[in-house]
Amino acid sequence: MHKPHLRPLDTAAATRRRLLTGLLSSLALPGLVRAQPAAPRIVVIGGGWGGLAAARRLRQQQPDAEVLLIDANPAFTSLPLSNRWLVGLPPATLMQQDYTQIAARQGYRFLQARVAGIDPTRRRVHLGSTRLNYDWLIVAAGIEEDFSPWIGQDTATTEQMRQTSPSGFTGLTSLQALKTALARFTGGTLLMNLPPAPYRCPPAPYERAVLLADWLSRTQTNAHLVILDPNPPMPAFERVFRDTYRHMITYVPQAAIRQIDPGRQRVSTEFDTVDYKQAILMPPQRAARLSQESGFCDRDGWAKVNPDSLQWPDDERIFLIGDQVGRISPLFGAYPKTGQMATRQGHVAADHISARIKGHATPAELPDSTCQIIQRATPLEMLRIDTRYRRRGDGLIQQQVTQRHNPQPDDDDLRWAMAMYGELGLG
Repeated sequence: MHKPHLRPLDTAAATRRRLLTGLLSSLALPGLVRAQPAAPRIVVIGGGWGGLAAARRLRQQQPDAEVLLIDANPAFTSLPLSNRWLVGLPPATLMQQDYTQIAARQGYRFLQARVAGIDPTRRRVHLGSTRLNYDWLIVAAGIEEDFSPWIGQDTATTEQMRQTSPSGFTGLTSLQALKTALARFTGGTLLMNLPPAPYRCPPAPYERAVLLADWLSRTQTNAHLVILDPNPPMPAFERVFRDTYRHMITYVPQAAIRQIDPGRQRVSTEFDTVDYKQAILMPPQRAARLSQESGFCDRDGWAKVNPDSLQWPDDERIFLIGDQVGRISPLFGAYPKTGQMATRQGHVAADHISARIKGHATPAELPDSTCQIIQRATPLEMLRIDTRYRRRGDGLIQQQVTQRHNPQPDDDDLRWAMAMYGELGLG
C-alpha cells in the first residue's frame, strides 16, 4: 500500500484540518449544500452514553442512511465506576475507547470536531466556518456546571475553583484533577457538597462519600469529611453515614452553599460556616452551552422535549437526549440523569427517527434506569435502584422507584457496567 509522504514541518493542527476537510468533502458537495440525497443523513452530536447508543441503534435499523457521530474529544470515557477509581479500588483504570475504533466496528462515521452552533431553519450544524447539512439531528450535548449562583460571572475565580476544588463530575479532566488533589491531601477537613437536584447520577455523590471515608480510614489520614447537601436526605445513605461512618463523616442535609471564599478556603450556608483544607465543590448543573445557545432550553437551563418522543417541541427533526433533558412530568419532574437512562433515551430517539424514515407509526416507548451503588465499603454492601415508568390513563408519565439492599454483592456494579458497555458497542 502506498505510504503518503508527510512534510517535515507538518503539524498536528494541520493534519486535523486536512482530515476534517476530507471527511466533510466526502459527506457533501462543495459548500455542503447537497442535491436531493439518496439516503437520509442523521447527525448525532455528543459521544456519551446516549449518543453512542443512538448511533449504534440507527446503524442497525437504517443500514443505508448516513449516520455521523460528532464529538470534540477523540475518545469515550465512562464516568460510572469512577468513584472506585478515585480511591484505588478495582477496576484500576477508567473505561476509555477511541471513537474512531468504535465507529469502525459499528459501521457509522465519526468526526472529531467542536460544534459551534446549530441552524434548525436550514438544518445545518456549524463546525467553525464549515457548515454540515442534516436530515435528522440528535443532540446529546450533556451538562455543564454553573458557578454563577456562588460567585456571579467571575470567570477567573470559576477557573480557580475548577482547578483547586474539582468536582470530578463532568468529565475526564475534572476526574483527573480530583484524583491529583486527593493524592496531595494530607489531612484536615475534606469538604464535599452536592448540587441541587436535578443533577447527574443522583446516588453517585453519596457513594463517593462512603468510599472517601473508607479511603481515609485505610490510608490512616487524620481527616474528617463534611458533606453539605441542599436536597432532602437519602435515607439509605443517611443511615450508613450515622451508623458506620459517624467518626469520619458529618452529614448536613438541606444545607445549600450561599457563598464561597476560595482564598480563605471557607464556605457559608444559611446557618453555618465551614473552613476546609480540601474541597470537592459541585455547583448547580444545567444543559450544555450548545443546547442553551441553540434555544433548546427552558428558563431553568434544561432542554425542553416532547415526553413521548424526546423531540424538541419546536422542530420534529431534532431530538434531545441524555443528562441535559429537563422536566418530563409534573408528577416527578425530570428523568434521573444516569448512564442507562441516557442509553435508553438514545434508543427512543433512534427508534422514532427510523420509524419516520420507513413511514411507520412511531413507537410508544419509555426509558428506564438501573443504578448499582456501593452503600458500604467495609464490609462491601450495595444498593440497586430501579426506576421504571408507565403512562397513566390521563396521559401523564408516572415514575416507580424500587431500592434493594444487597449485603452480599458479587461485583454487581461491574457486571452492570460490562452489560451496558456491550449495548454501546464498546467491545
